[in-house]
Amino acid sequence: MDATTQITPTFLTQRELAELLRLPERTLEDWRLTHTGPPYLKLGRHVRYDVQDVLAWAQEHRHG
Repeated sequence: MDATTQITPTFLTQRELAELLRLPERTLEDWRLTHTGPPYLKLGRHVRYDVQDVLAWAQEHRHG
């Protein structure tokens, strides 16, 4: 078993991410339309957010 088979990505729904960030779901929708929010995956008609991508995005947008 190599290192890549041990990695288990964690994906969040829009609702779960909105709760985590304490934002309205509509804000995440707006960010997707304007390409300003965290990276996301589109699996068919389902949107998912990789937790690691979201954390990296948040670090890049940190002020102070």
